Amino acid sequence: MRASGFAWPIVDMRLKYVRPARFGQKLFVAAEIVEWENRLRIEYQINDAATGEKLNRAYTIQVAVDMATREMLYVCPPVLWQRLGVAV
Repeated sequence: MRASGFAWPIVDMRLKYVRPARFGQKLFVAAEIVEWENRLRIEYQINDAATGEKLNRAYTIQVAVDMATREMLYVCPPVLWQRLGVAV
């Protein structure tokens, strides 16, 4: 992301605890980009790697910031769409 000239700070995050994770426990984290036009929304599900038991669900919302000007963009830059394989 940095090479593209944009930073993507998290501006909102929600985490729903279902069950606790323990130190040393192996986890499986699945992440899916579900929105990318005006912001980047990534949804996560965290499961116990051995049993598949769901531990947490979460999402983050990130916005594009031009690193040269430090201005927040209100539309995701075309470089993101290219990397995602989305037709512009």
